[in-house]
Amino acid sequence: MSIQPSVLRFIEYLRIKTVQPEPDYAACTRFLEQQANELGLIYWVKEYVAGKPVVVLSWPGTSPEQGSIILNSHTDVVPVFEEFWHYPPFDAERVATDDGDYKIYARGAQDMKIVGMCYLEAIRRLKVEEKRRLERTVHLVFVPDEEIGGRDGMQMFVESAEFGVLNAAFALDEGMANPGDALRVFYGERAPCWVKFVAHGNTGHGSQFIEGTAAEKLLPIIDHLMQFRQAQLQVFKTPREDGSARTLGDVTTANLTLLQSGVQQNVVPESAMVGFDIRMTPAVDYAQFKRDLEALAAKHGAEAEFVQFWDDNTITSTDAANPFWAAFELTVAAQGFGVFKEIFPAATDSRYLRRAGVPALGVTPLCNAPILLHDHDEFVKESEFLRGIDFYAAVVAALASVPGQSAT
Repeated sequence: MSIQPSVLRFIEYLRIKTVQPEPDYAACTRFLEQQANELGLIYWVKEYVAGKPVVVLSWPGTSPEQGSIILNSHTDVVPVFEEFWHYPPFDAERVATDDGDYKIYARGAQDMKIVGMCYLEAIRRLKVEEKRRLERTVHLVFVPDEEIGGRDGMQMFVESAEFGVLNAAFALDEGMANPGDALRVFYGERAPCWVKFVAHGNTGHGSQFIEGTAAEKLLPIIDHLMQFRQAQLQVFKTPREDGSARTLGDVTTANLTLLQSGVQQNVVPESAMVGFDIRMTPAVDYAQFKRDLEALAAKHGAEAEFVQFWDDNTITSTDAANPFWAAFELTVAAQGFGVFKEIFPAATDSRYLRRAGVPALGVTPLCNAPILLHDHDEFVKESEFLRGIDFYAAVVAALASVPGQSAT
Protein backbone atom coordinates (compact mmCIF):
# COMPACT_ATOMS: atom_id res chain seq x y z
CA MET A 1 0.00 0.00 0.00
CA SER A 2 1.39 3.40 -1.00
CA ILE A 3 2.06 6.04 1.64
CA GLN A 4 0.25 9.34 1.39
CA PRO A 5 2.55 12.32 0.69
CA SER A 6 1.42 14.03 3.90
CA VAL A 7 2.57 11.02 5.91
CA LEU A 8 5.93 11.03 4.15
CA ARG A 9 6.40 14.68 5.06
CA PHE A 10 5.46 13.90 8.66
CA ILE A 11 8.03 11.12 8.76
CA GLU A 12 10.65 13.46 7.32
CA TYR A 13 9.93 16.00 10.05
CA LEU A 14 10.11 13.36 12.78
CA ARG A 15 13.50 12.20 11.54
CA ILE A 16 15.05 15.62 12.13
CA LYS A 17 16.93 15.14 15.38
CA THR A 18 15.85 18.22 17.30
CA VAL A 19 16.55 16.51 20.61
CA GLN A 20 17.73 18.44 23.65
CA PRO A 21 20.36 19.37 24.70
CA GLU A 22 21.79 19.70 21.16
CA PRO A 23 18.81 20.00 18.81
CA ASP A 24 19.53 20.18 15.08
CA TYR A 25 17.62 23.40 14.57
CA ALA A 26 19.47 24.14 11.32
CA ALA A 27 18.06 21.05 9.59
CA CYS A 28 14.63 21.80 10.99
CA THR A 29 14.75 25.36 9.69
CA ARG A 30 15.72 24.14 6.21
CA PHE A 31 12.76 21.74 6.26
CA LEU A 32 10.34 24.50 7.25
CA GLU A 33 11.69 26.82 4.59
CA GLN A 34 11.07 24.11 2.02
CA GLN A 35 7.48 23.77 3.25
CA ALA A 36 6.98 27.52 3.02
CA ASN A 37 8.24 27.58 -0.56
CA GLU A 38 5.99 24.69 -1.57
CA LEU A 39 2.95 26.34 0.00
CA GLY A 40 3.68 29.86 -1.20
CA LEU A 41 3.84 31.25 2.34
CA ILE A 42 5.78 34.29 3.52
CA TYR A 43 8.76 32.95 5.43
CA TRP A 44 11.15 34.54 7.89
CA VAL A 45 13.42 33.41 10.70
CA LYS A 46 14.87 35.28 13.66
CA GLU A 47 17.39 34.15 16.27
CA TYR A 48 16.92 36.07 19.51
CA VAL A 49 19.60 33.78 20.92
CA ALA A 50 22.27 32.49 18.56
CA GLY A 51 21.48 29.04 17.21
CA LYS A 52 17.87 29.09 18.44
CA PRO A 53 15.66 30.12 15.50
CA VAL A 54 12.06 31.23 15.68
CA VAL A 55 10.53 30.40 12.29
CA VAL A 56 7.35 32.09 11.06
CA LEU A 57 5.32 31.08 7.98
CA SER A 58 2.53 33.52 7.14
CA TRP A 59 -0.56 33.23 4.97
CA PRO A 60 -1.96 36.75 4.47
CA GLY A 61 -5.72 37.11 4.82
CA THR A 62 -8.12 39.16 2.75
CA SER A 63 -8.67 41.45 5.76
CA PRO A 64 -5.16 41.78 7.21
CA GLU A 65 -6.24 44.68 9.42
CA GLN A 66 -8.12 42.19 11.58
CA GLY A 67 -6.24 40.38 14.32
CA SER A 68 -4.36 37.33 13.09
CA ILE A 69 -4.47 33.68 14.14
CA ILE A 70 -1.31 32.12 15.60
CA LEU A 71 -0.69 28.39 15.14
CA ASN A 72 2.16 27.73 17.53
CA SER A 73 4.31 24.64 17.95
CA HIS A 74 7.76 23.89 19.33
CA THR A 75 10.38 22.10 17.30
CA ASP A 76 12.52 20.62 20.08
CA VAL A 77 11.96 17.24 21.72
CA VAL A 78 13.14 15.68 24.97
CA PRO A 79 16.01 13.19 25.28
CA VAL A 80 15.52 9.45 24.90
CA PHE A 81 16.75 6.29 26.59
CA GLU A 82 17.23 4.25 23.43
CA GLU A 83 17.69 0.97 25.27
CA PHE A 84 14.02 1.10 26.29
CA TRP A 85 12.71 1.70 22.76
CA HIS A 86 11.63 -1.14 20.49
CA TYR A 87 12.26 1.02 17.42
CA PRO A 88 14.96 3.65 16.82
CA PRO A 89 13.47 6.89 18.19
CA PHE A 90 14.55 9.04 15.24
CA ASP A 91 13.80 6.64 12.39
CA ALA A 92 10.05 7.27 12.50
CA GLU A 93 9.40 3.63 11.71
CA ARG A 94 5.93 2.88 10.33
CA VAL A 95 4.60 -0.37 11.81
CA ALA A 96 1.42 -2.07 10.60
CA THR A 97 -1.27 -2.86 13.16
CA ASP A 98 -3.84 -5.67 13.19
CA ASP A 99 -6.67 -3.28 12.33
CA GLY A 100 -5.08 -2.10 9.10
CA ASP A 101 -3.65 1.09 10.56
CA TYR A 102 -0.02 2.02 11.17
CA LYS A 103 1.86 3.23 14.22
CA ILE A 104 4.62 5.75 13.61
CA TYR A 105 7.22 5.47 16.37
CA ALA A 106 9.38 8.53 17.01
CA ARG A 107 10.39 10.96 19.71
CA GLY A 108 8.18 13.98 19.23
CA ALA A 109 5.37 12.04 17.55
CA GLN A 110 2.91 13.24 20.20
CA ASP A 111 4.93 16.08 21.70
CA MET A 112 4.45 17.89 19.46
CA LYS A 113 5.49 17.38 15.86
CA ILE A 114 2.13 15.89 14.97
CA VAL A 115 0.56 19.28 15.71
CA GLY A 116 3.11 21.33 13.77
CA MET A 117 2.85 19.03 10.76
CA CYS A 118 -0.94 18.98 10.89
CA TYR A 119 -0.88 22.79 10.78
CA LEU A 120 1.22 22.68 7.61
CA GLU A 121 -0.92 20.03 5.96
CA ALA A 122 -4.11 21.87 6.88
CA ILE A 123 -2.79 25.01 5.20
CA ARG A 124 -1.74 22.92 2.19
CA ARG A 125 -5.29 21.66 1.87
CA LEU A 126 -6.98 25.03 2.33
CA LYS A 127 -4.59 27.16 0.29
CA VAL A 128 -3.15 24.88 -2.37
CA GLU A 129 -5.73 22.15 -2.92
CA GLU A 130 -8.97 24.02 -2.22
CA LYS A 131 -7.59 27.45 -3.20
CA ARG A 132 -9.40 29.09 -0.29
CA ARG A 133 -8.87 32.66 0.88
CA LEU A 134 -9.38 33.32 4.57
CA GLU A 135 -10.21 36.69 6.06
CA ARG A 136 -7.66 36.76 8.85
CA THR A 137 -3.95 36.29 8.36
CA VAL A 138 -2.66 32.98 9.71
CA HIS A 139 0.87 32.70 11.15
CA LEU A 140 2.47 29.30 11.71
CA VAL A 141 5.07 29.83 14.44
CA PHE A 142 7.75 27.23 15.14
CA VAL A 143 9.72 28.00 18.29
CA PRO A 144 12.80 26.44 19.93
CA ASP A 145 13.51 25.34 23.48
CA GLU A 146 9.98 24.84 24.84
CA GLU A 147 11.17 21.62 26.47
CA ILE A 148 13.67 23.58 28.58
CA GLY A 149 11.40 26.45 29.56
CA GLY A 150 11.02 28.53 26.39
CA ARG A 151 12.94 31.53 27.69
CA ASP A 152 15.22 31.69 24.63
CA GLY A 153 12.32 30.94 22.32
CA MET A 154 8.73 31.96 22.91
CA GLN A 155 9.42 34.33 25.81
CA MET A 156 11.86 36.43 23.82
CA PHE A 157 9.68 36.24 20.73
CA VAL A 158 6.53 37.60 22.39
CA GLU A 159 8.57 40.43 23.88
CA SER A 160 9.96 41.40 20.46
CA ALA A 161 8.91 44.01 17.93
CA GLU A 162 8.41 41.24 15.37
CA PHE A 163 5.71 39.66 17.48
CA GLY A 164 3.86 42.94 17.78
CA VAL A 165 3.75 43.24 13.98
CA LEU A 166 1.86 39.93 13.79
CA ASN A 167 -1.20 41.66 15.29
CA ALA A 168 -2.26 38.44 17.02
CA ALA A 169 -5.85 38.05 18.18
CA PHE A 170 -6.01 34.35 19.04
CA ALA A 171 -3.69 31.34 19.23
CA LEU A 172 -3.62 27.57 19.23
CA ASP A 173 -0.83 25.59 20.89
CA GLU A 174 -0.18 22.07 22.13
CA GLY A 175 -2.43 20.00 24.33
CA MET A 176 -2.29 16.37 25.38
CA ALA A 177 -3.67 13.03 24.25
CA ASN A 178 -6.73 11.64 26.05
CA PRO A 179 -7.22 7.92 26.74
CA GLY A 180 -10.95 8.75 26.80
CA ASP A 181 -13.41 9.83 24.15
CA ALA A 182 -13.31 13.62 24.55
CA LEU A 183 -10.90 16.14 23.12
CA ARG A 184 -8.91 17.75 25.92
CA VAL A 185 -8.87 21.52 25.49
CA PHE A 186 -6.64 23.55 27.80
CA TYR A 187 -7.63 27.17 28.46
CA GLY A 188 -5.00 27.86 31.10
CA GLU A 189 -2.20 26.13 32.92
CA ARG A 190 -0.70 25.71 36.31
CA ALA A 191 2.20 27.98 37.15
CA PRO A 192 5.57 26.55 38.17
CA CYS A 193 7.01 27.51 41.54
CA TRP A 194 10.37 25.83 42.02
CA VAL A 195 11.65 26.87 45.40
CA LYS A 196 14.71 25.97 47.46
CA PHE A 197 14.80 26.52 51.21
CA VAL A 198 18.34 27.00 52.48
CA ALA A 199 19.31 27.02 56.16
CA HIS A 200 22.55 27.49 58.04
CA GLY A 201 23.17 26.37 61.61
CA ASN A 202 25.54 25.19 64.25
CA THR A 203 27.97 22.41 63.42
CA GLY A 204 30.08 19.97 65.40
CA HIS A 205 30.67 16.31 66.18
CA GLY A 206 27.82 13.94 65.33
CA SER A 207 27.90 12.42 68.84
CA GLN A 208 26.69 15.63 70.53
CA PHE A 209 23.29 17.27 71.16
CA ILE A 210 23.90 20.31 69.00
CA GLU A 211 21.04 22.78 68.90
CA GLY A 212 20.13 25.24 66.17
CA THR A 213 21.29 23.02 63.32
CA ALA A 214 20.47 23.64 59.68
CA ALA A 215 18.41 20.46 59.46
CA GLU A 216 16.30 21.46 62.48
CA LYS A 217 15.35 24.68 60.74
CA LEU A 218 14.22 22.91 57.60
CA LEU A 219 12.13 20.21 59.30
CA PRO A 220 9.09 22.43 60.12
CA ILE A 221 9.19 23.83 56.58
CA ILE A 222 9.14 20.33 55.13
CA ASP A 223 6.35 19.34 57.51
CA HIS A 224 4.27 22.40 56.57
CA LEU A 225 4.52 21.75 52.85
CA MET A 226 3.88 18.03 53.17
CA GLN A 227 0.71 18.80 55.13
CA PHE A 228 -0.29 21.25 52.41
CA ARG A 229 0.38 18.52 49.84
CA GLN A 230 -1.83 16.08 51.72
CA ALA A 231 -4.67 18.60 51.94
CA GLN A 232 -4.50 19.26 48.19
CA LEU A 233 -4.42 15.52 47.52
CA GLN A 234 -7.68 15.15 49.42
CA VAL A 235 -9.22 17.92 47.34
CA PHE A 236 -8.02 16.14 44.20
CA LYS A 237 -9.66 12.89 45.33
CA THR A 238 -12.97 14.60 46.13
CA PRO A 239 -15.38 14.71 43.16
CA ARG A 240 -16.70 18.02 41.91
CA GLU A 241 -20.23 19.08 42.77
CA ASP A 242 -21.50 17.55 39.52
CA GLY A 243 -19.91 14.22 40.44
CA SER A 244 -17.10 14.38 37.88
CA ALA A 245 -13.51 13.63 38.81
CA ARG A 246 -11.12 16.47 39.41
CA THR A 247 -8.01 16.94 37.27
CA LEU A 248 -4.54 18.02 38.32
CA GLY A 249 -5.35 21.47 36.98
CA ASP A 250 -7.87 21.91 39.80
CA VAL A 251 -5.31 21.72 42.58
CA THR A 252 -1.83 22.86 43.56
CA THR A 253 0.70 20.05 43.79
CA ALA A 254 3.83 20.13 45.92
CA ASN A 255 6.58 17.55 45.72
CA LEU A 256 9.86 17.39 47.60
CA THR A 257 12.42 16.89 44.83
CA LEU A 258 15.79 17.89 46.30
CA LEU A 259 17.59 17.21 49.60
CA GLN A 260 21.19 18.28 50.05
CA SER A 261 23.28 18.37 53.20
CA GLY A 262 26.33 16.94 54.90
CA VAL A 263 29.95 16.16 54.18
CA GLN A 264 30.60 13.18 56.46
CA GLN A 265 28.61 10.78 58.63
CA ASN A 266 29.94 12.06 61.97
CA VAL A 267 29.86 15.80 61.21
CA VAL A 268 26.71 17.85 61.81
CA PRO A 269 26.39 19.91 58.61
CA GLU A 270 26.60 23.69 58.66
CA SER A 271 24.05 24.05 55.86
CA ALA A 272 21.13 22.17 54.35
CA MET A 273 18.77 22.64 51.42
CA VAL A 274 15.41 21.23 50.48
CA GLY A 275 13.78 21.84 47.09
CA PHE A 276 10.12 21.63 46.11
CA ASP A 277 8.45 21.49 42.72
CA ILE A 278 5.13 23.29 43.24
CA ARG A 279 2.57 23.78 40.44
CA MET A 280 -0.03 26.41 41.30
CA THR A 281 -3.57 26.27 39.94
CA PRO A 282 -4.76 29.60 38.43
CA ALA A 283 -7.26 30.01 41.27
CA VAL A 284 -4.32 30.77 43.58
CA ASP A 285 -3.12 34.32 44.25
CA TYR A 286 0.42 33.74 43.02
CA ALA A 287 1.95 36.84 44.59
CA GLN A 288 0.46 36.00 47.99
CA PHE A 289 1.55 32.38 47.67
CA LYS A 290 5.14 33.53 47.13
CA ARG A 291 4.98 35.89 50.11
CA ASP A 292 3.66 33.05 52.27
CA LEU A 293 6.61 30.84 51.31
CA GLU A 294 9.05 33.63 52.08
CA ALA A 295 7.39 34.16 55.46
CA LEU A 296 7.52 30.42 56.16
CA ALA A 297 11.24 30.41 55.50
CA ALA A 298 11.90 33.50 57.64
CA LYS A 299 9.84 32.11 60.52
CA HIS A 300 12.21 29.17 60.82
CA GLY A 301 15.48 30.94 60.13
CA ALA A 302 15.86 29.86 56.51
CA GLU A 303 15.89 31.58 53.13
CA ALA A 304 13.62 30.93 50.16
CA GLU A 305 15.28 30.91 46.73
CA PHE A 306 12.97 30.80 43.73
CA VAL A 307 14.58 28.89 40.90
CA GLN A 308 11.50 29.42 38.76
CA PHE A 309 8.34 31.35 39.52
CA TRP A 310 5.55 32.26 37.11
CA ASP A 311 3.49 35.21 38.27
CA ASP A 312 0.69 35.41 35.68
CA ASN A 313 -2.51 33.38 36.00
CA THR A 314 -4.34 34.62 32.92
CA ILE A 315 -6.79 32.13 31.44
CA THR A 316 -8.64 32.12 28.13
CA SER A 317 -12.40 32.68 28.20
CA THR A 318 -14.42 29.64 27.17
CA ASP A 319 -17.89 31.10 27.13
CA ALA A 320 -20.15 32.42 24.39
CA ALA A 321 -18.85 35.96 24.89
CA ASN A 322 -15.56 34.88 23.28
CA PRO A 323 -16.29 34.60 19.53
CA PHE A 324 -13.14 32.57 18.93
CA TRP A 325 -14.20 30.01 21.51
CA ALA A 326 -17.69 29.90 20.04
CA ALA A 327 -16.28 29.23 16.56
CA PHE A 328 -13.85 26.64 17.91
CA GLU A 329 -16.49 24.78 19.93
CA LEU A 330 -18.97 24.68 17.06
CA THR A 331 -16.36 23.41 14.61
CA VAL A 332 -15.03 20.77 16.98
CA ALA A 333 -18.56 19.47 17.55
CA ALA A 334 -19.12 19.27 13.79
CA GLN A 335 -15.93 17.19 13.57
CA GLY A 336 -17.47 14.67 15.96
CA PHE A 337 -15.34 15.48 19.00
CA GLY A 338 -16.64 15.92 22.51
CA VAL A 339 -14.81 18.58 24.52
CA PHE A 340 -13.34 18.35 28.01
CA LYS A 341 -12.10 21.75 29.20
CA GLU A 342 -9.30 21.82 31.75
CA ILE A 343 -6.23 23.54 33.11
CA PHE A 344 -2.99 22.11 31.75
CA PRO A 345 -1.15 20.36 34.60
CA ALA A 346 2.32 21.55 33.62
CA ALA A 347 3.69 24.44 31.56
CA THR A 348 3.61 25.19 27.82
CA ASP A 349 4.48 28.18 25.67
CA SER A 350 0.83 29.22 25.83
CA ARG A 351 1.58 31.01 29.09
CA TYR A 352 3.78 33.52 27.28
CA LEU A 353 1.02 34.18 24.74
CA ARG A 354 -1.65 34.69 27.41
CA ARG A 355 0.60 37.00 29.41
CA ALA A 356 1.15 39.01 26.22
CA GLY A 357 -2.62 39.46 25.91
CA VAL A 358 -3.25 36.81 23.26
CA PRO A 359 -5.96 34.28 24.24
CA ALA A 360 -4.73 30.75 23.59
CA LEU A 361 -6.10 27.23 23.63
CA GLY A 362 -3.94 24.13 23.95
CA VAL A 363 -5.19 21.15 21.96
CA THR A 364 -3.73 18.01 20.42
CA PRO A 365 -6.42 16.09 18.47
CA LEU A 366 -5.76 12.65 19.96
CA CYS A 367 -8.68 10.84 21.60
CA ASN A 368 -8.76 7.22 22.78
CA ALA A 369 -4.98 7.37 22.69
CA PRO A 370 -2.39 6.72 25.40
CA ILE A 371 -0.48 9.67 26.87
CA LEU A 372 3.06 9.10 25.61
CA LEU A 373 4.74 12.50 25.76
CA HIS A 374 8.31 12.06 27.10
CA ASP A 375 7.71 8.27 27.29
CA HIS A 376 9.55 5.36 25.69
CA ASP A 377 8.12 4.11 22.37
CA GLU A 378 6.26 7.35 21.73
CA PHE A 379 3.97 6.91 18.73
CA VAL A 380 0.90 8.15 16.93
CA LYS A 381 -1.35 6.22 14.61
CA GLU A 382 -1.31 7.22 10.98
CA SER A 383 -5.09 7.54 11.00
CA GLU A 384 -4.82 9.98 13.94
CA PHE A 385 -2.41 12.16 12.00
CA LEU A 386 -4.69 12.19 8.95
CA ARG A 387 -7.71 13.01 11.10
CA GLY A 388 -5.67 15.79 12.68
CA ILE A 389 -5.28 17.39 9.27
CA ASP A 390 -9.07 17.33 8.84
CA PHE A 391 -9.45 18.79 12.32
CA TYR A 392 -7.09 21.73 11.83
CA ALA A 393 -8.30 22.50 8.32
CA ALA A 394 -11.81 23.00 9.72
CA VAL A 395 -10.73 24.81 12.89
CA VAL A 396 -8.30 27.18 11.18
CA ALA A 397 -10.88 28.10 8.55
CA ALA A 398 -13.43 28.81 11.28
CA LEU A 399 -11.11 30.87 13.47
CA ALA A 400 -9.86 32.91 10.53
CA SER A 401 -13.46 33.70 9.60
CA VAL A 402 -14.53 35.10 12.97
CA PRO A 403 -15.80 38.59 12.13
CA GLY A 404 -15.20 41.92 13.75
CA GLN A 405 -12.66 41.06 16.45
CA SER A 406 -9.54 43.18 16.50
CA ALA A 407 -6.30 42.12 18.14
CA THR A 408 -5.97 42.85 21.86
